[in-house]
Amino acid sequence: MSETEYVTSAPHPALRGGVLSITGYSEHSLDALSRREVAQDVVTLILNLGPPLMVGGREEPLRPHDSFIAAMNGHYGLTEFTGDSRGIQIDLSPFCAHRLFGVPMNELSAVVVSLEDVVGHWGNALVERLGNIEGWERRFDVLQRELWQRLEESAPASPDVVRAWSLLQGSGGTIPVASLTRDLSCSGRHLSTRFREQIGVGPKASARIIRFRRAVDLLAADDGSRFAEIAAGCGYSDQPHMNREFRALAGCSPASLIASRMDAVPGYAQDEQVTFVQAAASIAA
Repeated sequence: MSETEYVTSAPHPALRGGVLSITGYSEHSLDALSRREVAQDVVTLILNLGPPLMVGGREEPLRPHDSFIAAMNGHYGLTEFTGDSRGIQIDLSPFCAHRLFGVPMNELSAVVVSLEDVVGHWGNALVERLGNIEGWERRFDVLQRELWQRLEESAPASPDVVRAWSLLQGSGGTIPVASLTRDLSCSGRHLSTRFREQIGVGPKASARIIRFRRAVDLLAADDGSRFAEIAAGCGYSDQPHMNREFRALAGCSPASLIASRMDAVPGYAQDEQVTFVQAAASIAA
C-alpha cells in the first residue's frame, strides 16, 4: 500500500531558464519502494525533509542519503525507501547548478553527492528552515527567495556555454561539436574545458545524454511499434545502437524501461520534466 502527494510550483520569472521545475513530494509505502533513475540532462537537487533515502548505482551500493545533488554525469541510479519519504525536488539547468553550488560540476562525479559536502552551512540551514515551515506554498516562497539571492551573488554563466547548450538542446543532441565550435569561434579544447566546469561533462558526452533523454520521452509515448524509427530520429545508427545506449545510461533495455514506467505509481510516467523522484521508474531488469 502506498500514498503519494505531489505539489508543483512554477519558478519565479527571475529564476526561469535556470530553475526548470520545483516539486514538493510526500510519499508513504508499507513495502520497500524501489526505483530506477536514468541519466538526465538536468541537475537535480533533493532537499530532504523526511527520513534518509537509500540511493545507489551500478557500482555504488544502496546507502542512506539526506539532501543531495544528482549531477549531469551520465550515471543511472537506484533509490529505495520504506515508510515515509518527504522533500522538495528542484531541477536545474547544469550551468545554473554551477552558479548555485559554486564548484566545478565535473567534481560531482558520483551518482549523488551530499548537499552539505558541496555547499556546507547554506544547504543545512535552508533544509532546516524549510522543515520548520507549514504548507507547501510558504515553503516554496522561502525556497525561491533563497535560490534567487544565492544566484544573484554568483558569477553569471559563460555566454558560450549557454549558447552551445541551447544549440545542443535544440538539435536533440545531434549537432556536431565541430558546428558548435564554428558557431562560437572557439577551439574544441576551450569548449570542452568550459563544459566540464559548468555542465559536468564535455560537449560530446552532453549530446549523448540529450539524445538519450529525447529517446526516453519519445518511447514513453509510443506503443512499441516505432522503436527503429525513433532510434533513427534521435541520431542512433540503428536500433541495436539505441539499445546499447539505454543499457549504459539506464541500466536496462528501452522496452524494460518503458514497461517499468507504465507500471509505476499513477502520475510518474505522465510527467517527464521531473526525472529523479516524480518520474522515477520501478526497477526493471
